[in-house]
Amino acid sequence: MNVDLIFKIAAVGILVAVLNLLLSRSGREEQALLTTLAGMVVVLVIIVREISGLFDTIKDLFGF
Repeated sequence: MNVDLIFKIAAVGILVAVLNLLLSRSGREEQALLTTLAGMVVVLVIIVREISGLFDTIKDLFGF
């Protein structure tokens, strides 16, 4: 089983959490929110790529 995807998502989550904490404590709540949103977009892009690969595999398997 390939756990690279889990590690990538966890790394992005940890990085975003640390940046969010640092920005919130320094009084930059707007930038903290934007950092959180950017992290969510990055994770969604990673997941969409994996789902696309899954659909390509299914398409090849059934010969569409």
